[in-house]
Parts: sequence; structure tokens; C-alpha cells
Amino acid sequence: MFAEEVNLAGYTTLRLGGPARRFVEATTEAELVAAVRAADGEGEPVLVLGGGSNLVVSDDGFPGTVIHIGTRGTERVGGEGDTVHVRVQAGEDWDPFVARCVSDGLAGIECLSGIPGRVGATPIQNVGAYGQDVSETIVEVRAYDREARALVTLDRDACRFTYRHSVFKGNDRYLVLDVTYALREAEESQPVAYAELAKRLGVGVGERVTLKEARDAVLELRRGKGMVLDAADPDSRSAGSFFTNPILDGGQIAELERRVAERLGPDARFPRYPESGGRVKTSAAWLIDRAGFAKGHALGPARISTKHTLALTNPGGARTADLLALAREVRGGVRAAFGIELVNEPVLVGITL
Repeated sequence: MFAEEVNLAGYTTLRLGGPARRFVEATTEAELVAAVRAADGEGEPVLVLGGGSNLVVSDDGFPGTVIHIGTRGTERVGGEGDTVHVRVQAGEDWDPFVARCVSDGLAGIECLSGIPGRVGATPIQNVGAYGQDVSETIVEVRAYDREARALVTLDRDACRFTYRHSVFKGNDRYLVLDVTYALREAEESQPVAYAELAKRLGVGVGERVTLKEARDAVLELRRGKGMVLDAADPDSRSAGSFFTNPILDGGQIAELERRVAERLGPDARFPRYPESGGRVKTSAAWLIDRAGFAKGHALGPARISTKHTLALTNPGGARTADLLALAREVRGGVRAAFGIELVNEPVLVGITL
């Protein structure tokens, strides 16, 4: 399908964004690759769009070709022992795929339940939640290499996964076509690695529960934070977590300790989770809250979620400019209070923070 001047707000979970000059709906791999090749051949800017759940689009829209990925298909393609390899087309919706895996007794992604968007987006930012990242299960990614003008297969190492990042993020060289996951045939989940989830389940960190119990608990936690799409819940009209959790080196840790003590008292402590190389990850939500931005804080028609300080929302009537103004206010407040520069997690199209 081809159309012109299609409003992109209807294709993003924030319900924000102006028109695309050209809009192509691709439902097969051949259509997808052909559309990208044609746009590249014309020197046309390209935006590849999936579920629109991790995207903030300018009010001016996109002055090129937007290619909406609608490819479908899931198949088992091998494995060994109790490991099953499942190849999934990029246009498949992520949470229904997770639900099918849980129903079929395939463990490894059950804690990634409720995340909006499509399969093709999962390797791009190494999607993760509640102690699981997709990099733990991804075997390979098939993609169209726009530089070589050829189909390529990248194994897990070639994807260069790090926290919320990969070789695909911030680089439009590769168009993800399908993703293969290695899942484990089991009735029980992977060991529960996230303290909040373990508490909700009533088990210790490292214990296992049934796949259904894990999925149900994650969905319950996400709904409580407005992180499951729901037309009746304006807090879910967001791009999920707007900022990534900062990872700090030794000097940054010491500086944050000093500022926390000055602002909150000598006995105050900030959340810390060990990372490699002596670094620690801390909570962006904690920093936002302690910098003085409460749940429901608004700037014009955009506001912080009433359920979770890490989500910036469009409850209705906002523009992208309004959301960015709120994001800048929050980022500046955290910088002033704690010396930490928050980094946006969603992809920004035609705008900068």
C-alpha cells in the first residue's frame, strides 16, 4: 500500500507526530526490501516503523518515506535437547508472541510480557525488563544491509548487545527482517532475577515459578505503572520509559553520593545495581522523583505518568513540542540536583532533546 501525507500520530503509542510525505505498508519481506531499495535509489530519507512504541516524531512529520513493517510468521527452525529455536518475522507483535511462548511451554522471554511494539524492534535496543533482556535468547538476526545492498545474518556477537543498545541502534544501515530466539522447553520460568518481581510472586530471587505465574505477575506490575497499552488509561499513552537508567563510573558514583547527602541528608542512599568494571547502574525514576518531579507533574498538556515517574505521557491534546519541553525540564532538574545527565530511551525523529 502506498499513500501520501499520512499522519504518523495514529501509528505511535504517544499519539504524536506530523505527516509522512510518503507512506508504504510492507506485508512481505520482498515488499519490505523493495521499498527500502527504491527509496535509497532515489536518495529519499527512510523511516522504518513498527509498533511505534519507542518513537517520538516531530510535529512537522517526516519529509521522506515511512515504511510500515507488517510482515508476519513464526516457525520453529531447530534446536538441541530442550532448546528450541524460533524464527519470527519483524512485523509480528511482540506481546502476543510472548503469550504464545508461555502457552506452548517455552521459557526465556516470559518476563518481557506486556511490552508494546513488534519483534523487529527488540534487538535494536536490546529490549529488557524485570531481569530479562532479549540478548539472552537471540541467536541471530537476519537483516537487509543497506550499504552492501544484500541480505545478511548477524549472530549474537555481531549484534554487539549492551544495555539498551546494539549495532542496530542509532545506525540505519540494517533493516531487521526476522529474529531467531533460543527458548527452553519447560513448565517453569527462568530464575527470577528482579527483586520487585520476586516480591510480587512471593519467592526469593533466583527461584523459579510457572511460566504463567511469571507472565501474570509481570503484567500486573506493568499495568500498575501504566506500562500496558490500554485505551481507557491515559497514562499508557507514552513511549514507555523515557529515560534509560544511568550507568556510573567511580567518579560519578562519588559525586552522586555527595549530592545525595547534601540534598537528602547524610544517611540517604541511592539505588545501585552492580555492573561490569566496578560501575553501578542507578534508577532514573528515583533521581527524577528526588529531584522534585512527582507522579502527575505536568507542563502544559504533557505530564509525567500518575503511576510511574519514568514515563512521559500525552493524556490528550499535547503536541510533540509539549512533550519535549517536559522532557527537558525533567532532564535539567535531575542535572541540577544530582549532576547526572539523563539520556532518552525512545528514538527521536526530526527532533533533538
